[in-house]
Amino acid sequence: MTPAILTDWRAVPAGLRGCTIALGNMDGVHRGHLAVLQAAHAARPGAKLAALTFEPHPREHFRPDDPPFRLTLLPAKAAALGAAGAAAVYALRFDAALAAMPAETFFEAVLREGLGAVHLSCGQDFAFGHRRGGGAASLARLAEAAGIGTTIVPPVTDAQGPISSTRIRRVLQDGYPERATEMLGRPWEIRGEVVHGDKLGRVLGWPTANMWLGRHLEPARGVYAVTVSLPDGTEAKGVANIGRRPTLGGDPETRLETYIFDWSGDLYGREIGVRLVRFLRPDAKFNGLEELKAAIAQDAEDARAALR
Repeated sequence: MTPAILTDWRAVPAGLRGCTIALGNMDGVHRGHLAVLQAAHAARPGAKLAALTFEPHPREHFRPDDPPFRLTLLPAKAAALGAAGAAAVYALRFDAALAAMPAETFFEAVLREGLGAVHLSCGQDFAFGHRRGGGAASLARLAEAAGIGTTIVPPVTDAQGPISSTRIRRVLQDGYPERATEMLGRPWEIRGEVVHGDKLGRVLGWPTANMWLGRHLEPARGVYAVTVSLPDGTEAKGVANIGRRPTLGGDPETRLETYIFDWSGDLYGREIGVRLVRFLRPDAKFNGLEELKAAIAQDAEDARAALR
């Protein structure tokens, strides 16, 4: 299901008011976020299910010079929420005005009047309003006074503790995508448009689909076994490198280069998703193109073995 994406709480169509709403930034849409969504639906199964999030992520608003950290950009986040049953995603524009809105005003103007919420669910650490002035307990108190139900959802945990976007970022930066998969409930995917490179992969016999990471988190640099979501909806296997190509003098920006096994076609300007399955080796500098070519051949063999 593809959910409706709405960015303005003051202009919500009548058919998308009166939802039961899961609240949170939901970067990654991990198993903990899905529990909040499921709790919202379970409380009022007869109502439409929606998720309320903020765009840009508040951290991007307050700390614009931070390195990119996003696990999911809005289209991918909305797709994951839609797959979990959300009919609408209220991706509210997070700007100076919203940041300055007191918690009580946010509840009254946005949740009650603007969206007409019939039930609210959130995690225990949910915070809202100016300087994070409101939390889960104050949300429940305001909602009760307004005759709106709330569900405060405890964290989903594994052997290492509560599942969080922060933990998922850390394991990806440390080179453990399979741990991210466990916490997300699906492989982590970098989705973007294929751009023109310098065609060196083609010369070496390994033509790659090139993408810039953009606002995505940069995971550990190196070579990965991957699966690829193609524009026609099919999935292929491949091997990918995330790095700055030190053998070729280095790039100013990190790129993702993916060689797709047993596939040929033109992907330029098309959107694909590259899903990290296994980290194979760190980024390395080779003595010339022949050594690089041999390393790529070995990487491809290792990726095929990892994906069997």
